[in-house]
Amino acid sequence: MGHWMYYLCSNVLSLLILLQFLILSWSPFLEATVFPSSLPHVKPSYSFGRTFLGLDKCNACIGTSICKKFFKEEIRFDNWLSSHLKLPPDYFPSYSGNYTDDAKSWRLVEISRLTTKYQHDQADKRICASLSNAKSCSIERVLRKTERFQKWLKAKRLTPDLVQIFPEAEGWPFPKYLGSCGRLIVTASTRPLKEFYSSPPEVAADLGLQLLSIVNSMRNNDMNYVFYFVHVDAGTFGIFNNGLLFIRDASTLGIIDKQEGLQMTDGQQEYKDIFSCLASDCQSAFPSCNSVREKQSLVMVCQELLPKLLKGKFLHPVQEKIDRFLRLCADSFRADQEVSDAAGKLIELLKSLQSCDSHFAYRYPDCKYSDKY
Repeated sequence: MGHWMYYLCSNVLSLLILLQFLILSWSPFLEATVFPSSLPHVKPSYSFGRTFLGLDKCNACIGTSICKKFFKEEIRFDNWLSSHLKLPPDYFPSYSGNYTDDAKSWRLVEISRLTTKYQHDQADKRICASLSNAKSCSIERVLRKTERFQKWLKAKRLTPDLVQIFPEAEGWPFPKYLGSCGRLIVTASTRPLKEFYSSPPEVAADLGLQLLSIVNSMRNNDMNYVFYFVHVDAGTFGIFNNGLLFIRDASTLGIIDKQEGLQMTDGQQEYKDIFSCLASDCQSAFPSCNSVREKQSLVMVCQELLPKLLKGKFLHPVQEKIDRFLRLCADSFRADQEVSDAAGKLIELLKSLQSCDSHFAYRYPDCKYSDKY
């Protein structure tokens, strides 16, 4: 969940970093910064430091709700449960870890940063560089002085409700958010889609259907948002043990608030400040919301992911139909409606290939009582 931001057609990374900086600093209702004196006095096997976790940047960080588990070794980075552990390199964007509530049973989790450590460091430097004559730099203090922060605060956009606005429990395709510590977030673990490229036909059909359904739901939902990808790859999506597909990396996912974002005209640009320019040339014009095509995410998924998942898996003539629909869906030169129609036909075909058995635990045994299978 830490990957979310209000995105009104400006730079994805800049607003992502901005939202992260805002989360803890806006209100006393959110957690206070964790200082060493407030952490449990446990002799750790990890040589933890505030810098590795990003606690030295609070309140310009994500949160502190899960820090105690890190320091009590109830979250471990390695995929094996040794008591003699070393921290992994701090420049990785994400880590595989283990999580426990009772020190007996462990489950896999994903420990990740909103952006790479290098991008975090560069953003911090640019913020401080904006204070040309300052002897010391408080990122939070710089933030509070910006017009953008004050605007968001008055609009009540920096609330806990915003941070948790797309919960997995309500059907949004994102892994369960377990907590945060400094600039690290912990979520439920998933297996990347690339591990399923060689899966049998019934699994491939089910995952292909879920993938297209997710992209469609992100384009059309009752919350008045348009979600779209600027890039997808084999690590963008992941699968839980029950077979349910999720977006595991939303760092390249943009959001348009239809109520606000589409009110801008092509010539109108969003107000720029230091936080607009954390990851790109501030002289460059931000793209218009109208430049985001309805077919954008469908084309990317049909070009980059579905062929690797679906090609060569089915008997003729089913495979021939799948390949034809994929070609139409992946053609960026076709009109939005043509791409959407091709994706719709592929969805209907994949639905007819779904089976109902216990291998698909996310919809079993409910599927036994449905006439769709």
